[in-house]
Amino acid sequence: MQKTFKIVDEDGIHARPATALVNTATQFKDTEVFAESGGKKVTLKSILGVLSLGLEPGDTLSLIAEGGQAEEALSALQDVMIKEGLGEVQE
Repeated sequence: MQKTFKIVDEDGIHARPATALVNTATQFKDTEVFAESGGKKVTLKSILGVLSLGLEPGDTLSLIAEGGQAEEALSALQDVMIKEGLGEVQE
C-alpha cells in the first residue's frame, strides 16, 4: 500500500516532524514502512533515514507500508502529515 504527498511545510521535513513520522511508524511492529523520494527509499523507522531524504517544499514523498497493519499505518501517517502541516495527499 502506498500514499504520495507533496511537501508543503516551508521548512520541508526536518528533525521535529521527522520524529513524529518515525514515532508513528514504529508503533506498527508487524508492518514495514518506507519513505521514498527522488529515487531513494529508506525505512520510516529511522530518523536518520528520513532526514537523509533532504525533503524540501514542493518535493514528492511516497509512504509505503507492507504487512499486517499496512492500512492502519498509512492512515496514521497520513494524519501526521496533514495535522503537522507537512504535506498534502496527491491523487
